[in-house]
Amino acid sequence: MATSSQPQMQLDDERRSHRYYRNAVERHWDPHDIDLEADLEGVAELSEPGFEALKESLAKFGAGEEAVTEDLAPLAVVLEDIDDQLFITTQLYEESKHADFFDRYWREVVHTEEQRRGQELSSPTADHWFDDAYDELFERNEEAMTRLLEEDTPETRAKAHCHYHMTIEGILAQTGYYGLTLAYGEDEDALPDLPGLVDGLTQIRGDEGRHVGFGMAQLKALVAEEDVDPSLIRETVGDLVPLVQSSLVDGGDGGDGGGADGPGPSPSELATYATQKHEQRMQQITSASADIPDVEELTQLDA
Repeated sequence: MATSSQPQMQLDDERRSHRYYRNAVERHWDPHDIDLEADLEGVAELSEPGFEALKESLAKFGAGEEAVTEDLAPLAVVLEDIDDQLFITTQLYEESKHADFFDRYWREVVHTEEQRRGQELSSPTADHWFDDAYDELFERNEEAMTRLLEEDTPETRAKAHCHYHMTIEGILAQTGYYGLTLAYGEDEDALPDLPGLVDGLTQIRGDEGRHVGFGMAQLKALVAEEDVDPSLIRETVGDLVPLVQSSLVDGGDGGDGGGADGPGPSPSELATYATQKHEQRMQQITSASADIPDVEELTQLDA
């Protein structure tokens, strides 16, 4: 005799992480499908300081995407839920695509422009692109993620999500990509349009919104179900924010060498953007009455 209850399935298609997984599948993009032809003309219009500033930004974000690809593996090891694991497989894949995009951009656009200018070809991995704050931020992230393999507790998971999803992706990456998109989009007259770069960053920002949402959901569950003190989240991120700010000011604005007075968003504008987004996310994580945005909202560029 048939029962009215549904049989147990392997996957829970109503679970948030499963919806994130499906969104990732449906929004698939290939970094080698992006047209970079117009960017070859655009970078030729940059002054020498402007070209160097662009290269520094690309080097930092390319190295960052490579680092987080490597650092995510411990979380994939400790997660027990199959739908969480499904999502993490898409995030690992997407971080790899992001690193691929920046590597391709350097090979096809930066190197081509350096050849046109008669310059020696540069490497995006050269030490001079990376300041001490940047290096420390990613070293701390690696340590927090590796700690999961040594001591998997609600607190170490919370710290891992704070380093990776809330700070590296939620503040540094999303703020930096936001600034570069504004600087090299159609609304900034003082800088050339780089439509290929903007297209790639738009795709990456959509992925990152989903990643940040997953981390937020995990943190909210740790607070509500595992009694993680919200102050741990605030203190962990608060300790990392100065490193983010220093790294962004040192080269993340993508401007023409002009700093606060140059074209593109100023460091203070980027700081305001980052602060507003962070405060909004903290309220959504720590307040029982606040909801984390659904995946469609998270992947919009103003999310």
